[in-house]
Amino acid sequence: MESLPLWAQAGLVAILLLLSGFFSISETSMMAINRHRLKHLARKGAVGAKTTQGLLARTEDLLGAVLIGNNVINTLIPVLTTSIAVHTFGGDNVVLSITTGVIAFLIIVFAEITPKIVGATYPEKIALPASLIIAPLMRVLRPLIWFVNLFASAILRILHINPRDANNVRMSSEELRSIVMESGSFMPHKHRSILLNLFELENITVDDVMVPRPRIEALDLSAPLDQILQQLETCYHNKLLVYEGDIDRVLGVLHVRKTLAALRHHEELDRETLRELLSEPYFVPTGTAVFQQLQFFQENRQRIGLIVNEYGEVQGLVTPEDIIEELIGEFTTSMPRSANTRAGWNAHGECIVAGAMPLRELNRWLELKLPVDGPKTLNGLILETLQEIPEGDVALQIGECRLEVMQIDNQAIKTVKLFKPAAPARGRS
Repeated sequence: MESLPLWAQAGLVAILLLLSGFFSISETSMMAINRHRLKHLARKGAVGAKTTQGLLARTEDLLGAVLIGNNVINTLIPVLTTSIAVHTFGGDNVVLSITTGVIAFLIIVFAEITPKIVGATYPEKIALPASLIIAPLMRVLRPLIWFVNLFASAILRILHINPRDANNVRMSSEELRSIVMESGSFMPHKHRSILLNLFELENITVDDVMVPRPRIEALDLSAPLDQILQQLETCYHNKLLVYEGDIDRVLGVLHVRKTLAALRHHEELDRETLRELLSEPYFVPTGTAVFQQLQFFQENRQRIGLIVNEYGEVQGLVTPEDIIEELIGEFTTSMPRSANTRAGWNAHGECIVAGAMPLRELNRWLELKLPVDGPKTLNGLILETLQEIPEGDVALQIGECRLEVMQIDNQAIKTVKLFKPAAPARGRS
C-alpha cells in the first residue's frame, strides 16, 4: 500500500465506502420489498424479479453473503485509513484518534444510514437490479456462507428459533382490512368499498340482510280466487311465498311466470292447480352466518330462504341478491320504494321512509351511520331508543341523524321522516 500514491489510496477508500453502501442498500431493499408486488412483477417478466424471488427464498444465504461482504469491507476501511494516516502524519495518537472518528463518521453516514434510508424508500427499484449482482456473488461465496451459517444455525437451534416458521405466518382479516383501507388512490373507491364490505360479511348473519316479515310479498291461498289472480298479475317478484291463513303456515314457493303460463291451459283457476305448482320451501335458522348461507344457496341450488326462529315462526326472507347487495350496493328494482322515497333526500334534506326498513339498507341507501349492532329495522331502533311506543309525533336524535315519527299503526312505527345530517366542517388551512 505504501507504494501507491496518496490519491490512489484515498480513491480506494472511496471505492470501499461505495461497496459497503451497495451491500447496505441491497440488504435493506431486499428485506423491505413487497412480496406480493414482487410476485406480480415476476409474472409480468420484469428484469431481476425472479432472481430476487430466488434470493428471498434463501434468506439465510442472502443475509450471509451481504453481511460478509459488508463487514469485511467495513473492517478493511479503518485498516487502510490508519495506514494512510501513519504513513502521512506519523504515529501521533491524536491524529490516529481523529482519523478513527472521521472514518467511523463516513461509514455511518455514507455506508449505513443513507443507503439504508434510500433502500427502504425505493425497495423495488433497487432490489431488482441489485439481485443480478448479489446472485453470482452468492455462488462465489457459497463455501464461506455455508461455514458461517453453520455456526449461526447452531445458535438458533440452541435458542429454539426456526426461521422457516416466519413463512407460515398468515395475515388476519383485520390486517387485510387495514391494507385495503390504506390503499388510498392506488385502488378505485368502488373496488375498495366492495372489499371492505366483503370483510364485513364475516361479522353479520342472515338476520342483518333479510327482508323482514312485514315486507315479505306473499300469497294467501285462502284468499278469494280473483284476488289471487290479480296478485299474480301485479306482483313484483317472479317467486312468491305461498301460505294458508297465517304466514307461519307456509305451503311452498310459487314460480309466477310458470304459473301464469300453466293457467292459460286451464279454463279456470283453482287452488289444487296452484298447490301442484308449488316447490318445497327452504328454511334457514336465524343467526346463520351470511357466508355460510351463500354457500348453502350454491349447494342446494335455491334462490329463496325463509328465516325461521326456534319456534318455526317466519322472521324474514333472504335471497342471494340480498347478500350480493351487501357487497356491491343495491342493484335490483324488483320492489320499488314509494314515490316519496325513491329519489332519496329532497331539496330540503328530508326523506320519508317506512319504519320496517332494515337499517343496513337504510345506511347504504342514504349514506347514514345508524347503529346496526342491535335492532335490525328503523322501527326497532327508535323503540329501543325511546324505550316506549310513542303515542304521537315524536322527534329524536340518533347519532348524527335527526328523525321524526310520522305515523304509528298497530303498535309499530309505520313512517318516519329523516333529516339529512350536516356535512362535517372542513378545517381551514
